[in-house]
Amino acid sequence: MELGLAGRVAVVTGPVKGMGGAITRGFAREGCRMALLGRDLAAMAPLGAALRAEGAEAIEIGCDITSPAACDGAIKQVIAAFGRVDILVNVAGGTGPVGKTAWQTDKAEFEQILDLNLTGCFNTMRAVLPGMVAQRDGKIVNVGGTFGMRGRAGRSSYAASKWGLRGLTKSVAIEAGPYNVNVNIVAPGMVDGARFRTKVIPDMMQRYAISEAEAVARHAADYALGRITSDEDVAHACLFLASDVSRQITGVDLPVDGGWASL
Repeated sequence: MELGLAGRVAVVTGPVKGMGGAITRGFAREGCRMALLGRDLAAMAPLGAALRAEGAEAIEIGCDITSPAACDGAIKQVIAAFGRVDILVNVAGGTGPVGKTAWQTDKAEFEQILDLNLTGCFNTMRAVLPGMVAQRDGKIVNVGGTFGMRGRAGRSSYAASKWGLRGLTKSVAIEAGPYNVNVNIVAPGMVDGARFRTKVIPDMMQRYAISEAEAVARHAADYALGRITSDEDVAHACLFLASDVSRQITGVDLPVDGGWASL
């Protein structure tokens, strides 16, 4: 199926690590002109260079998404380089306090993760939407999480940030819909990456005195499909929602979790 993404300008926040890297490379492979936004220019430089070596157009822009002024400035740089913004994918985010109840979490910890996971997405959307509205075309994909659909003990701050992102996404979808702008959210479950392999699985191995393979199988058994989500699974969902193939889909939160949050 042809996604029709070639030549479109895609902005990706948090473009390097894990699913962010897979998403960035996926859009570049589809022929998008890429703008990589993140705090650490040095970390983005190798990926940008690799994309250009493969024939893609790509620029890296330093941006702290928790700063509205930084987001406005970054998007101005994208428009100066490419003339427009067609796609925004908000991947940048954090985990917040882990293993703490709500009453053990202090206000600063709570506000920090909301500022990054929720307000950061608000800032970037606010920066790109005037241009998308003016050109009567645009796609925004926010990366949420399944804990923002079912909640999770010990992750109340993170869950709150992702629940908030769902509400923001759905509301902006209604506001931007009349201007042919689609706004959706992809909600990954546990993704087979660094944290899964170095934290989640070792903890399970120790708790139940089992092997790594047994721990992975035990974790996968929670999902209807019996397998762990990959970075590429998340990237494919983002590509779909950013393409014209999904032109009639907006305000949707799409779990990419093998069947956990919705079952």
